[in-house]
Amino acid sequence: MSSLGPGRAGQRSLTSVLSQDPTLRQPAALILRGRRFDASHPAVMAVINRTPDSFYSQARHTFDDALRRLDEVAGHGADIVDIGGVRAGQDGPEVSEEAEIERVRPFLERARAEHPEILLSVDTWRSGVALACAGLIDVVNDTWAGADSELAGVAARLEAGHVVSHTGGLPPRTDPHHVHYERGVVADALTELARSATHDREIGIPAERIIIDPTLDFGKTTADSLACLRRTDLFVDLGYPVLVAASRKDFVGETLDLPVDDRLEGTLAAVAVSVWMGATVIRAHDVRATRRVADMVSSIRGDRPPARSQRGV
Repeated sequence: MSSLGPGRAGQRSLTSVLSQDPTLRQPAALILRGRRFDASHPAVMAVINRTPDSFYSQARHTFDDALRRLDEVAGHGADIVDIGGVRAGQDGPEVSEEAEIERVRPFLERARAEHPEILLSVDTWRSGVALACAGLIDVVNDTWAGADSELAGVAARLEAGHVVSHTGGLPPRTDPHHVHYERGVVADALTELARSATHDREIGIPAERIIIDPTLDFGKTTADSLACLRRTDLFVDLGYPVLVAASRKDFVGETLDLPVDDRLEGTLAAVAVSVWMGATVIRAHDVRATRRVADMVSSIRGDRPPARSQRGV
């Protein structure tokens, strides 16, 4: 018999249940250039790749096309724009450090001039690239888990945010093969990310600028990525802002058996789950849809008031 049945005892139980707050994580805030992102306004990080071979064809941008895309994502509610100059996967030609700088720095200069309100991130594992972008970037997004040991120090010197990632020890631009984690992928990722974040603090990066990224797909099977996404709350519990980058990734495609161009709904499901569990930053190709989902989930959580509330008033 339900404890919420009729009668005074049932009413007391119901009152007790309704008075309880849902068990939601209150995420650590991300603070960049005086702007604060938290449960009431998770940051949407738009992807703009200055590469001819991005895994998602609509994210491949020439210089002029990238500028048009910047205008578009700014209008769609992007808070941060992440600029990449090298494809993450192993397919495609090698790109030298000089070529990577040439792809990203001129664009960052124009982006800063034309949209000073947008926070800018460079997606690189190379300290030389980040250093070449000094004065232009607010975030260094290292998706290869400190493969260049100097990169975190550059982020500290530039007073930029720093994304620390988990790749299972893979070097840059390599795809996972025969992946196995002795303690399980979530435990391994938690340990390595906590270690990287502690190192960042020791070299002078404040906690509000250290961004934890479980790095879905990198060094992971589809089951591994789903496991990490499922325990976003544990990454939030590390006490740093958490970034979730699920946009159109292979784990979404394999889960639903869909090609990259048809992975929007699966991506948005991952966005909703991660924001509900406390993610502070969502990296996205589909900015408008992601902004709306993040805002709606924030309101369902009770952290963001509706834009207007007239019905029944």
